[in-house]
Amino acid sequence: MLLKYFYDQKLAHASYLVGCQKTKEAIVVDPGRDIEQYLEMAQREGVKLTGVAETHIHADYVSGARELAERVGAKLYVSDEGPAEWKYEYADQYEAQLLKEGDTFQVGNIRFDVLHTPGHTPESISFLLTDQGGGANEPMGIFTGDFVFVGSIGRPDLLEAAAGVQGSAEVGAKQLYHSAQRFKELPDYLQVWPAHGAGSACGKGLGAIPSSTVGYEKRFNPALQYADETEFVNYILSDQPEAPRYFAVMKRVNKEGPLVLGKVTLPKPLPALQESLVSSSATVIDLSPSSEFATAHVPGTINIPLSMLAAWAGWLVDYDQPVYLIADAADLPEAYRVLHKIGIDRVSGWFERSGEIQSGRATEHYPVKTPAELAPQIESGEVALFDVRADSEWNQGHVPQAEHRFLGHFPDMISTLECHQPVVVQCRSGARSAIAASLLQAAGIDVTNLAGGYQAWETAGLPTTGSSGPISCSTSSTAACSLEKKS
Repeated sequence: MLLKYFYDQKLAHASYLVGCQKTKEAIVVDPGRDIEQYLEMAQREGVKLTGVAETHIHADYVSGARELAERVGAKLYVSDEGPAEWKYEYADQYEAQLLKEGDTFQVGNIRFDVLHTPGHTPESISFLLTDQGGGANEPMGIFTGDFVFVGSIGRPDLLEAAAGVQGSAEVGAKQLYHSAQRFKELPDYLQVWPAHGAGSACGKGLGAIPSSTVGYEKRFNPALQYADETEFVNYILSDQPEAPRYFAVMKRVNKEGPLVLGKVTLPKPLPALQESLVSSSATVIDLSPSSEFATAHVPGTINIPLSMLAAWAGWLVDYDQPVYLIADAADLPEAYRVLHKIGIDRVSGWFERSGEIQSGRATEHYPVKTPAELAPQIESGEVALFDVRADSEWNQGHVPQAEHRFLGHFPDMISTLECHQPVVVQCRSGARSAIAASLLQAAGIDVTNLAGGYQAWETAGLPTTGSSGPISCSTSSTAACSLEKKS
């Protein structure tokens, strides 16, 4: 048997190629949209990709299942569990086996047994793998998808938090509890191969180790220590990370069937960026490091550095409008890969950053100042301070004068934001707040980024406070910036 592990660090996504070396056949489990990596590995190992299996309809990236079915004729092995609204609508266009609890399928001499493991999503399934070609008659491991991770378990609230399915979080949590009890009945020696690692928003506290065993997870996974359903539900629904707004888009795209990309050919750069484009409904993203963007950029553009594109583009980009990039040519392949993988397909072109700088169109900048420089203005109320970190970070401690404005909510907030004084933005280290600074400046707000963020503020010995929960400046009578409904 052949087992190859693929990991996309940007999205904390794990996928697997499983091959039978006797029959020269292989299958990919939970593939990403960038399928060239699987095709290249299959060719290198001398196997043919004949199938693709998915544990559930993914919400955090565009699946490569349809791409493989279209490009190489891979047979689809996908879930037929769960309610009618969570079925694979495109599966009937290809050779497919719709899977339910107790079903099996073969790839060469490798056997896959299907377990229905709902909770993270209603249709979620797991695959027990038995290497019959190696003489085994018992499974060696389980592909758990987003059900069980190393050190964690899949969150059950995404349908409610991201897709707006009211009341589904508690129902999912109860289903997840029963799935977890069933998992604990599996043999301790089974290897566990999850679809995500540390950094994924599909759960809390995911470990950075690629794989584990059932026995180890039973002993040390916090979510598997609960024998009481109510206690488990309370645990699993508390302190989950914010659900990225694009997750609802991904669920729909992966259910209906993603656009087939084919072999991606990168376009040539467009001529000079016109002011009319920047002022249109299109989004123009400058991929430069934040320090370079702060020094000089084209007015009206926003800054999401390439290293942060996977984490934040899905939060901040309007999927229904065209996107343009300002980038160095060397960064373009990775930018297109990341954007396609999170479903941003309307990339209408790009501009060379060097050309925009040399032409003199990069006429705007914003200041970056230290805590010592800004503390007097913040403490006196001369400027408004926006803390753009997540709820959990804010609750652990924040600057007393800060207003909590999570970066991911900026697209909904910024169009109705009225500020009557300059704004300082701050995160943990200054990276996320740099993105916020670009968004605020593009909206016409006088903004400064706090260098080093909250870490630097603490290091400087400046005042901080804790909180029992986030506060919104729109509810404060002393707020300098308010959220107003505009007609």
